[in-house]
Amino acid sequence: MLNEERRQKILTIISQDKKIRVKQISRKFQISEVTIRKDLEVLEKRGFLTRVHGGAIQNNRSVPDLALTEKEQINPDLKKRIGKKAADMIEDGNVIILDSGSTTLQIAHQIKFKKNITVITNAVNIAAELAASDVQIILTGGTVREMSFSLVGPFAEATLTNITADKLFLGVDGIHFKYGLTTPNVLEARVNQLMISIAAQVVVVADSSKFGRRSLGFISPVNRVHTVITDNLLKPNDTKQLKEMGVNLVLA
Repeated sequence: MLNEERRQKILTIISQDKKIRVKQISRKFQISEVTIRKDLEVLEKRGFLTRVHGGAIQNNRSVPDLALTEKEQINPDLKKRIGKKAADMIEDGNVIILDSGSTTLQIAHQIKFKKNITVITNAVNIAAELAASDVQIILTGGTVREMSFSLVGPFAEATLTNITADKLFLGVDGIHFKYGLTTPNVLEARVNQLMISIAAQVVVVADSSKFGRRSLGFISPVNRVHTVITDNLLKPNDTKQLKEMGVNLVLA
């Protein structure tokens, strides 16, 4: 098992149980406790957990600004399933927005062979992914953020004020029923706010580990969203709160 694959599995366990013990995981993966401690140290530096005596607990503090290459290593199978569900919602003739992110990139993988759709995106890598397809691409322009391959700033914002879309597929770093939808970078949050304002339907695509977390840049309240596509590990209380807000829930 590769290091990042093992760390992803550790994150999945801690997102469900809220805590983890070194001995338990050492036995489960049949690997030394020293190696598990190193994994926990790496994950603590990334902001996902806090190490305690004998193990670690889930970190519910502000989400760190991770590089896209790091995000792609976290729950990749769940993101693929979510991307497939999102792609199934795209109809012939739709104009859609794909925000930057590891989950929205999975949507791009799924729609490469669709025809008669237009994709508006601020993600350089998503535009590159779709460049050789039949999809019409509108790239916003703007300043490139190396962490996320996204375009932000006044040029990106100006483009978005002059167009409209049928559906927005928005990846977020935190979904909190008190603090709303959030992302670590305030410039990305501004772009995301504009995307929401020009889309007829807002669809959040995020695995269940994003629930209960928050970050620096506020995007919108949760009840501004029409649909959330997530995985079947979502907690019953989160499911209940989404339904009470009138948000459509799709499980992948």
